[in-house]
Amino acid sequence: MSSSSGPDETHKPRGWTGTLALTVCSAAIGGTFQYGYNISIINAPTTYIQRFINDTYTQRWGVSLDGPQVTLAWTLIVSAFSLGGLLGALLAGPLSVRFGRKHSLLLNNSFLLVGAALVLACRPAASFEMILVARLLVGVNAGVSMNVQPMYFGESAPKHLRGAVAFSSAVFTAFGIFLGQVVGLTGVLGSEPLWPYLLASNALPGLIQLFALPWFPESPRYLLIDRGDRDACVRALGRLRGGEAPALEIEEMLQEQELQKSAALKSGFTASAKTPWSLFKDPALRSQLGTVMAASSAMMLCGNDSIYFYASYIFLAAGIPPEKIQYITIGTGASELTASILSNLLIERVGRKYLLVGGYGLMSVWSVVFTVALILQSSGVAVMAYVSMGCVFGYILSFGLGPAGVTGILPAEIFDQTARPAAYMVAGSCMWISLFLVGMLFPFIVNSLGSYCFLPFLAVCLGSAVLFGLTLPETKGKTLAEITAEFDRMNGVRTTQLEEPVRQHYQLGKACSFTQLTQEPDPHQKDGGRKSEGNV
Repeated sequence: MSSSSGPDETHKPRGWTGTLALTVCSAAIGGTFQYGYNISIINAPTTYIQRFINDTYTQRWGVSLDGPQVTLAWTLIVSAFSLGGLLGALLAGPLSVRFGRKHSLLLNNSFLLVGAALVLACRPAASFEMILVARLLVGVNAGVSMNVQPMYFGESAPKHLRGAVAFSSAVFTAFGIFLGQVVGLTGVLGSEPLWPYLLASNALPGLIQLFALPWFPESPRYLLIDRGDRDACVRALGRLRGGEAPALEIEEMLQEQELQKSAALKSGFTASAKTPWSLFKDPALRSQLGTVMAASSAMMLCGNDSIYFYASYIFLAAGIPPEKIQYITIGTGASELTASILSNLLIERVGRKYLLVGGYGLMSVWSVVFTVALILQSSGVAVMAYVSMGCVFGYILSFGLGPAGVTGILPAEIFDQTARPAAYMVAGSCMWISLFLVGMLFPFIVNSLGSYCFLPFLAVCLGSAVLFGLTLPETKGKTLAEITAEFDRMNGVRTTQLEEPVRQHYQLGKACSFTQLTQEPDPHQKDGGRKSEGNV
């Protein structure tokens, strides 16, 4: 190939490859899929587990628990998942830096497998405390995967597919919710004799990941920027792109690496992974950090999980027989899955900002309609029950269309390699704390506000739509340097530029051969380098 054709080939974008697609599936099946699956399967055996708690306590102490005490024990079991998720979010950063993105996901399955073993042993051991510990461990697994997997995807995807690949996390979360609802049916594993196997069924996706993911590459950015292994980066990138590693992608990584080194030298510190506290102290990251904290909190405070709770009541009021409600509820999971797939197809065309703002805007509209329908329904207008049903599906569809997936992409796109793990720790902590608060407070909100119980969620959705519409720059198709420059303008920080000696050392801005990319540049062999450049 002549030298004149080299740049054209370098600039030609490459689409999905078999390796990239299989990497996504192998990581997600034991990653964000588990989050959706585990929040879904706990609903079906609620009555059976509460009965098991009471029977176990009676067998142990000779007296039974009254209703509020059983409810308290059940609430602790449910809340343990959120607390475990918070612990997992805090672990995700150090794990991803120490072991890498891929190996963190693999190690994360240890929490899941121990939890599954505890659930299977709880009935023979007559110990409901084992269920609580199991849900805590499953929450840790979900907290780690919800942070590490989007990071892994965002760093492994080409720029023009970064949103679609990262949004796959939301698709697998929705798929996990849907499949959990199916497996939780009474005719599958949702019966009283089988509920321990239902809760332990999450071990199967984990085992699939343990066998499949080791065959696929680590994040190229982690290999180059964190570990400094350029050879491994080129090999991983070549596998993910289905051929030779694109020169411009490695050039962009090298530029990011040198920008980090330059910034570290000016500040007097080494270019090591940042801590959450260092993010809060850095004025250059103020807007980015505020954006991901607001987005992560809003995703849980918007009421999507609460509307799943409310769905059974709405369906019952619409005249659906109680024994059929479990089948109708599957439609809510199917709605979120459908919306997430549609959004995955649209994100590289429409952009992140429009999907996020549009999703929260639609949810605001559905909140108003839902509130009016509940008020009229309580006044005896029977047809409003069907309007409420429509609002349930509309609300879930709107959530899946934007907030469900875009939120997890943002830290991967607006933070550099050293700040990204800490940013995911902060974002994950906000998400899990918000989920815990909603789970604890929503029953009291319903009792206090009645038909007006979705007004607080309306405020969150409307405020989020306005906030992100005014402050969030579009990140579609942009490099980290371009995104950072926009935030720098918002933060009032002068943008850092690479000095010319650095650019010449790495030949940035030029098409270069893959031999050059895998070797340190030699200033005494410039002519030879030019000759090899013509053979790209």
